[in-house]
Amino acid sequence: MNNSLEGIKVLDLTRVLAGPYCTQMLGDLGADIIKVERPGSGDDTRGFAPPFLKDDSGNDTDFSAYYCGANRNKRSITINLSEKDGQDLIKKLLVDCDILVENFKTGTLDKYGLGYKDLKSMFPRLIYCSITGFGQTGPYAARPGYDGLIQAMGGVMSLTGAPEGEPTKVGVPIGDLMAGMFASVGILAAVRHQMTTGKGQFIDIGMLDTHVAWLANQGMNYLSTNKNPDRLGNQHPNIVPYQVMPTSDGYIVLSIGNDPTFERFCKLTGEDQLINDPKFKTNADRVSNRDFVTNTLNEITQKKSSKWWLTELEKHKIGCGPINTLSEVFSDPHVKAREMVIEMEHEKTGKSPLKLIANPIKMEETPPSYRIPPPLLGEHTDQILSDNLGLSQDEINILKQKGII
Repeated sequence: MNNSLEGIKVLDLTRVLAGPYCTQMLGDLGADIIKVERPGSGDDTRGFAPPFLKDDSGNDTDFSAYYCGANRNKRSITINLSEKDGQDLIKKLLVDCDILVENFKTGTLDKYGLGYKDLKSMFPRLIYCSITGFGQTGPYAARPGYDGLIQAMGGVMSLTGAPEGEPTKVGVPIGDLMAGMFASVGILAAVRHQMTTGKGQFIDIGMLDTHVAWLANQGMNYLSTNKNPDRLGNQHPNIVPYQVMPTSDGYIVLSIGNDPTFERFCKLTGEDQLINDPKFKTNADRVSNRDFVTNTLNEITQKKSSKWWLTELEKHKIGCGPINTLSEVFSDPHVKAREMVIEMEHEKTGKSPLKLIANPIKMEETPPSYRIPPPLLGEHTDQILSDNLGLSQDEINILKQKGII
């Protein structure tokens, strides 16, 4: 079975997360990804540990779990970009590549003669995607970008956390991940353009831009009122009740998205009088009386156990769910049925399979595939230089001796 991007070749000059997540997406869809890493150290995330992968005896290896999360379906080659011979290798590899993705600080690759302006005339078909903290233009363009910094500057931290607590970042690096997602979408659109016109183009992805873009309803709440939204903890800014609710033995999430569903909730709980109460009658009424409604409903949900609520709410087609730990997520029967964990053989784990989070895209004809496990540093250097560039083993050895690879 073919993959959607089979035949597309990508030179991956990215590290850490935003760029590698983007190129892993492309790799899962069939693209051939050549990941260029620094000789000796490689991608920074190789050192983002513990945790490390475990070998088949349960002992730590020297291979970080973080690196594995964004680097499957890639071949690793080490090249010293600061040396002219290394820069020449990059240009030789680009002869056969459709896409270059990089996430160096703005202007870094220009110093090496590897910026888009340097390469455009040499490779007019090249799609060149640059992922930076703040994009190529604007007063912050020269600044480095980090996920926590972007979450703060992009507004999401002002929206996240308890009303009286400190601003809180999201528990995963969502700034990096969304930049990588937007980059992959832009690249796919550029591939379509490349196929129809034969022309490449430059794609400028700024993490702050992408962060602002996914402020979504909260961003629109501000733009329509000129009022900064309050932090609401686990409550929804536009819907009530749509939040964490206490039970007699824990917590659940209750998601009531419309008035008919709220009526069913009232009938289930025996609180029919709330249906026509002016504080509860419509969603707008409930949002306007948020604190009173929340306190009233908390008293109701605390009367029964989480299991009772989840069972009964599901029976009455009322949105609800448990608040799962990650062990509960990965053991959930639905998550298992959707095959959201894959296993691959890996040198570091021996006879034990390496478990990875699967690509969530389900495609009937050209689904994602998992062909190459996260590579060892420089694992494919000789192979790529020999197969792609036709270098002899003697020529490769000379490059190694000079510290180029």
